Amino acid sequence: MPEGDTILRAARTLHRALAGGTVVRFESVLPALTRVHEDTPVTGRTIESVTARGKHLLIGFSGGLVLRTHMRMNGSWHIYRAGERWQRARRDMRIVVATDAYEAVAFSVPVAEFLRERDLQRQEDLREMGPDLLSDDFDRAEALRRLREQGNVTVGDALLNQRVVAGAGNVYRSEVLFLCGIHPRATVDVVTDAALEEALSTARRLMRANVVDPQSSIVTYTGYRRTTRRADPAERLWVYGRARKPCRKCGAPIRVVRIGPYARLTYYCPRCQPVAATY
Repeated sequence: MPEGDTILRAARTLHRALAGGTVVRFESVLPALTRVHEDTPVTGRTIESVTARGKHLLIGFSGGLVLRTHMRMNGSWHIYRAGERWQRARRDMRIVVATDAYEAVAFSVPVAEFLRERDLQRQEDLREMGPDLLSDDFDRAEALRRLREQGNVTVGDALLNQRVVAGAGNVYRSEVLFLCGIHPRATVDVVTDAALEEALSTARRLMRANVVDPQSSIVTYTGYRRTTRRADPAERLWVYGRARKPCRKCGAPIRVVRIGPYARLTYYCPRCQPVAATY
């Protein structure tokens, strides 16, 4: 699943390629976008910016029009030079925004809508979104307050709730809990403020470290991220996806459990993340 670092990386890549260009072609197979395009054409507008808010990617056009997309589980944005062959099948295309020099293609994107700039703050998902872990002005106090409100929700599920803090996904859930020594079933109400602040700091540090700008990459989502700082690609994560393999710190076999309303997989080390009354 694309997480906040992936979306920010995609936004920066798209902005670098598209900003300042004029839209010469717009295509979409999504009826909601097609209807708006017929009434308020995108073609001919200048692309002013591409930005990220949590897991939302926003393309701003002249005249105050904004395209909001959300990747959910499988969506991705690619950028190609004009005439370059796509790396995915056309049947997966959902949106094309083309300038003279580049084509931005959204593949398998399930959520997309046009908004006016003045309506952005009223859009429900954006309005209720928690502090963005990747934002330069991340509001740590507000994030802690929203975490505390979660009560008997597990810390991992609270971190995944985009209305609590925005940007983190399932990979970071497992990695943050491991690095902070928090058992995956530990709930917010048994964790100290200091432990919650450490979890927020760790999530923010890991995600910011993974926001890189590959100048030559044409595909904005690769699914690649690193939390261990190790050079070997096979050792890039501490626990995620490593069930039954030895913990990189203590050697105990990594376990995996399904937790939360969506039964997402959480990987953990039973020795490094023991069950405790308080954390």
